[in-house]
Amino acid sequence: MSTVYSNLSVSADGFLAGPRQSRENPLGEGGLALHEWHLERAADNRAETDAIVDAGAFIMGRNMFGPVRGEWDEDWRGWWGEEPPYHGPVFVLTHFPREPVVMAGGTTFHFVTDGIESALAQARAAAGDRDISIAGGASTVNQFLAAGLLDELRLHIAPIVLGEGERLFAGLRGLDMEGTSSRTGARAIHVTYRIRR
Repeated sequence: MSTVYSNLSVSADGFLAGPRQSRENPLGEGGLALHEWHLERAADNRAETDAIVDAGAFIMGRNMFGPVRGEWDEDWRGWWGEEPPYHGPVFVLTHFPREPVVMAGGTTFHFVTDGIESALAQARAAAGDRDISIAGGASTVNQFLAAGLLDELRLHIAPIVLGEGERLFAGLRGLDMEGTSSRTGARAIHVTYRIRR
């Protein structure tokens, strides 16, 4: 069976995004520094950079898809331009239905209104025997962890302290993980945990 994993850049104090996220600053104040390891130092972190989008299907929260709240009152098509990096099906968790958005390069955003289990079932069907990535944000990953639906957590720990923002593991207790690999790269320590059940 395929692995359900999450591949996340995180601050040393556990935040996936800085405070005060906005359309102009989608990663929040200081949040862009979390991604220096693959945006500015990709060659030094090639295996980890390539693994970010090496899945058969992806699941993300609505906040990761974009800043539009409530009903879909504008034609928002994601933060990534006309050719997002996913090149496959992406299932976006939302409370508001929307027709799929087909993008260049093979990415199609599907909008799921009936919860994480439904999104996972749809992603499994789309991915076949390939892995499924829970792309983020923090709330989405925390929901999958709380429900016991995540097999592996791949953290890229940036050497910064944000102090506030969107926290990984918020509200979770008793999570048992086993470290399976680690490597010090340029601008991040890469750690993989298997979630024990």
